[in-house]
Amino acid sequence: MRPSTLRVLNRAAELTRQNRFTEAVLIAEPVILTADNAEGEEIRRWLVDRVTDFTRNRQDDHNASKEAA
Repeated sequence: MRPSTLRVLNRAAELTRQNRFTEAVLIAEPVILTADNAEGEEIRRWLVDRVTDFTRNRQDDHNASKEAA
């Protein structure tokens, strides 16, 4: 996967965690749609492997770290 694609996916994950889903889609969609078959498969795997990156809340992370301490 190209580094620029990975940056966009990471940014989309961050925006999604901030409840800014529309912005996340706006930046990720063009990258996904223009990917060739090989990169498209890498993107799909990346998304599946990191589904919690898009759904977890930073407050959850904070609470979990406090509970572990």
